[in-house]
Amino acid sequence: MKEGKLLLSELEQGIYDGRLKDIYVDETMVEAQKKRYAEAIRRYEETFGPGEIECYSAPGRSEVGGNHTDHQYGRVLATSVNLDAIAIVGFHGEDCIRILSEGYEMVTVGLEDLSRREEERETSVGLIRGVAAGLDKIGFPVRQGFNAYVTSNVLIGAGLSSSAAFEVLVGTIISGLFHGMKIDPVEIAKVAQYAENEYFGKPCGLMDQTACSVGGLIGIDFKDPKAPVVDRVPVDFDSYHYSLCIVDTKGSHCDLTDDYAQIPAEMKAAAACFGKEVLREVAREAFLKNIPAVREKAGDRAVLRSLHFFAENDRAAAEAEALSEGRFEDFLKLVKESGASSFQFLQNVYTNKDVQNQGVSMGLAVSESILGDNGVCRVHGGGFAGTIQAFVKNSFVEKYREILDGVFGEGSCHVLKVRPCGGIKVF
Repeated sequence: MKEGKLLLSELEQGIYDGRLKDIYVDETMVEAQKKRYAEAIRRYEETFGPGEIECYSAPGRSEVGGNHTDHQYGRVLATSVNLDAIAIVGFHGEDCIRILSEGYEMVTVGLEDLSRREEERETSVGLIRGVAAGLDKIGFPVRQGFNAYVTSNVLIGAGLSSSAAFEVLVGTIISGLFHGMKIDPVEIAKVAQYAENEYFGKPCGLMDQTACSVGGLIGIDFKDPKAPVVDRVPVDFDSYHYSLCIVDTKGSHCDLTDDYAQIPAEMKAAAACFGKEVLREVAREAFLKNIPAVREKAGDRAVLRSLHFFAENDRAAAEAEALSEGRFEDFLKLVKESGASSFQFLQNVYTNKDVQNQGVSMGLAVSESILGDNGVCRVHGGGFAGTIQAFVKNSFVEKYREILDGVFGEGSCHVLKVRPCGGIKVF
């Protein structure tokens, strides 16, 4: 730990410029990040007083392949991106965690009792308590109270997993402050999922947290969810003269919990027709032979969503293989197929509760109409509202951004980079 004044001076002198360039993968972002970190340090000191501090970061993520496959123990392809949540952290003498997130009220979580509380469901307090409890259960306790000031530029409600970034950030802070950054990133991811499932009350899979915690472009196989297999996929989209674009269609995620929850529920209902818990345990051939029985027991949409799973599970592995072997055009073809399958079979592009609001559909339609051979697009993340993803030729990016910003508002189209690291101690 270092005194805040010293860190501010070192930031100003450029001592951390190389570190920031490595994290944010864009030299043009370094000055803005220096100002961001310096402002966060000042805000911490205004809130908690001067003293010794450390800084931590956890990125948002982009799902590249494997739409709604993780909760069925399937395969995904995901990447961390150069938008993140950062925390300035220092110790104090009380038995609690205090976190002030920019734009929100201070929250305090007592450490004497980390059991789940019903009144904390769907709150950040629940997430913090859940992460602390989960790490304590596997032998990594919080040993002393600490303060944290958090600021994030991960878009909230836009499919970049702002909640997973926050959960991973809390886990990474605990790893750094008390355990020498020795907690495995996959373990932090599993604890973060535990916090979101059990304490927050959202039935998410493990993809978001793993991508945020591990970092880089990774293929993840959840066949054994207790020990997911994570493989790094080396790729530099710039070398192919393409950019990763995420477009926020400005749709609200309010009242969509049931829409999200019905996807794993219907897939599991289909799997139950074969005496299995999830579709990964069902043979595709057996499923195809027994579609009439599944239709009768689970319904047509469950069949369609299951067919999406089987194809998407294979696609995610094929996408990773294509990128590893430098077959970028094959990768783009698979991304386009993924988008079509999500729209037609998974049916997570808009909610049936409000068919007149179809921001994601609109984003896809406009993108398809202008991209031609300049790129491909697909629904991004959980779906129903939020974002679309596009891989766009660098020569067309500014035109693409201009048109999509014209539809959804200035700053809606974000051109992102693959961040090579996940949850980290910055300095």
